[in-house]
Amino acid sequence: MSDGRAIDEVAPLVSRAVAGDPAAWNEIVQRYSGRVWAVCRVHRLSAPDAADVFQQTWLRALENLDSLRDPAKFGAWIGTTCRHEALAVLRRARRAQVVDDSWLDERPGDPDDDPALPFLLAARDAELWQAYQQLSGRCRDVLRVLVVEAEDGRPSYELAAAALGMPVGSLGPTRGRCLAHLRRFLTEGIPDAGGDS
Repeated sequence: MSDGRAIDEVAPLVSRAVAGDPAAWNEIVQRYSGRVWAVCRVHRLSAPDAADVFQQTWLRALENLDSLRDPAKFGAWIGTTCRHEALAVLRRARRAQVVDDSWLDERPGDPDDDPALPFLLAARDAELWQAYQQLSGRCRDVLRVLVVEAEDGRPSYELAAAALGMPVGSLGPTRGRCLAHLRRFLTEGIPDAGGDS
């Protein structure tokens, strides 16, 4: 498949993922995980830091997938997002290094480069599912309706509000709080008590 054709296929894939198609999301993760790992390697992150940056990058993708200006440029967006996450980790550790990552624009990473990738993806998916299960029932419902079951590539806030029995204006803030809880569970660990909306 030529690079041009691969780029042309990204926008419909992103639309399907935004609409809640898990196969499309898995395809995106499979297609771009090599690039994310390559950015981590270029920044010479330790293995734990690289795993954190990898996970945080995909969480950012999940949070922002429905608001990308140009879904066809998802590959560039995910690379840039990962670079920002990696630099934030390096700044926090007070060991930031200037690294030339221009070669990433010319040669995207290949997911097959890392034999551990299937295990890392399975672990990431299991951790994400475990964190999702710790959310309150309300948060699980909101994320399910707005992310997983959304139709036509974008969630209908009117339909979601009717299905959830909530005012339309409270859906966005509720979704944001629920994603913040999910992020906290993923970054700080799951508390002994259940989730909170």
